[in-house]
Amino acid sequence: MYYSNGNYEAFARPEKPEGVDNKYAYLVGSGLASLAAACFLVRDGQMPGDHITILEAMDIAGGACDGINDPTRGFVMRGGREMENHFECLWDLFRSIPSIETPGVSVLDEYYWLNKHDPNYSLCRATENRGDDAHTDGKFNLSQKGCMEIMKLFMTKDEDLYDKTIEDVFDEEVFDSTFWLYWRTMFAFENWHSALEMKLYFQRFIHHIGGLPDFSALKFTKYNQYDSLILPMKRYLEAAGVKFQFNTQVTNVVFEFEGDKKIAKTIECKIDGEKKEIPLTENDLVFVTNGSCTEGTIYGDQTHAPVGNAEVRNSGCWDLWKNIARQDPSFGHPEKFCSDIEKTNWESATVTTLDDKIIPYIERICKRDPRSGKVVTGGIVSCKDSSWLLSWTINRQVQFKEQSKDQVCVWVYGLFTDAIGDFVKKPMKECTGEEITQEWLYHLGVPVNEIADLAKNSAICVPTMMPYITAFFMPRRKGDRPDVIPDGCVNFAFLGQFAETPRDTIFTTEYSVRTGMEAVYGLLGVDRGVPEVWGSVYDVRELLDSSVKLMDGKSPLEIELPGPLNALKKPVIKAIKGTVIEKLLRDHDVLKDYMLK
Repeated sequence: MYYSNGNYEAFARPEKPEGVDNKYAYLVGSGLASLAAACFLVRDGQMPGDHITILEAMDIAGGACDGINDPTRGFVMRGGREMENHFECLWDLFRSIPSIETPGVSVLDEYYWLNKHDPNYSLCRATENRGDDAHTDGKFNLSQKGCMEIMKLFMTKDEDLYDKTIEDVFDEEVFDSTFWLYWRTMFAFENWHSALEMKLYFQRFIHHIGGLPDFSALKFTKYNQYDSLILPMKRYLEAAGVKFQFNTQVTNVVFEFEGDKKIAKTIECKIDGEKKEIPLTENDLVFVTNGSCTEGTIYGDQTHAPVGNAEVRNSGCWDLWKNIARQDPSFGHPEKFCSDIEKTNWESATVTTLDDKIIPYIERICKRDPRSGKVVTGGIVSCKDSSWLLSWTINRQVQFKEQSKDQVCVWVYGLFTDAIGDFVKKPMKECTGEEITQEWLYHLGVPVNEIADLAKNSAICVPTMMPYITAFFMPRRKGDRPDVIPDGCVNFAFLGQFAETPRDTIFTTEYSVRTGMEAVYGLLGVDRGVPEVWGSVYDVRELLDSSVKLMDGKSPLEIELPGPLNALKKPVIKAIKGTVIEKLLRDHDVLKDYMLK
């Protein structure tokens, strides 16, 4: 397996790997990473579809990429997926997945056309004082010291950030800024999360710093992530003959160690509760999604909080990873991520409006008709003064094909589930769907005397508490996440957000698909390059542009440097006058007219 860039290999079809007709594959879990790996086995590995089996503990595919109409609760979306143009592996995959709506086109085609005709951007990024525009106005409001702290993090070696938290490297100069409001609510970072992960995010998306305040950097699917991404993949795989085996919980993969070789020999599982074993040879490839951000989700409903005797859905993936990890140090350290749910949880809720009464309050904030079928909020709207740090978003409607055109599905989430609400005087995690709707309506600016009635009769809400939703952001060091193909493994690979691949960032669809591609190409020896992570971090144009935007239009050359360094500016500027460097700096607003005088 190797990395490539450019379109030479992007458009090439690999030759059929030697011996693939004699190989079989078992994929544990049916989330995005696993389905992507299965698609790459079929498309690029050219493995017969009936040689591929997907083992899933639940009774439906999709993992964290869900979107269902629960007949007992209502519409449920535990999260949303923000995408961008440089998700190289994701788009490489979906160019080959047929649309299930439009004959003769791919999922990528319809996604591309949709976002060309209806580009995404927000007209209100944050509110305060119960629905008033907070007028963040595209500004980051970082002090010079805050900018320097971010730049220092950007330049720090990975090794120097092992096991460090964000609050180890930033202080209030960053935490009090509008930048941090944008960042923490968009990516769900908390102060105690990994400084290394924060740095990787900054480097990965340096080309989108300018689009961070208004979400113009983002692209979204037409429907919820299950209908738009998962279902077309499932149909593609079924048409190829791939077998889906539901209600099958894998509890362990047992290895045999022969010198430097690590061979998966047995899959231990429970099928409909009955213990079974699947014997393996070196020709049987095993792909395991280790860990899950949505494992153990607790479901509430309109009149019940996700506590007590609420339904909990477990797939046992954390226990599976622990059982595998006990066999060899190269299989990672799951306890680094799943041992402190007080630091890894947050709660989301799906609110579905039932009539016209809430719509005007939505329109006042997003300045668009939420039932137009086009972009609505353009990303999350964060309630800046919410004690729960509540954010909400409305994507293009309808989000579900069976949804009435009069309904609007709203996704709401809170970062601080232990805090007492501003209207509902309870922690979010103890609130029913109706109470969460009340808190949301309060921050929309609905008159207080109307809130109870609208929450009860004009909407239905399904809350979901996710204990491990930000587990992958916990402070870590090299080796805590296992490599996609650990050293010595001949027939085994890890997939998903808790497998390690260089330079990319977790909590993205791209990361899941990338690990699937690397695993398949590595184990099968597919002779085609995996697209490298987009190299904007090495592009001087992007670095200059992002520096100016981060400083709200101020040039880095306007920063006061210590003592004699400041005196060097004029001679350096004079030396570059009339060169291509002068033009480059002018093009990106780093060099201004007065500096040349």
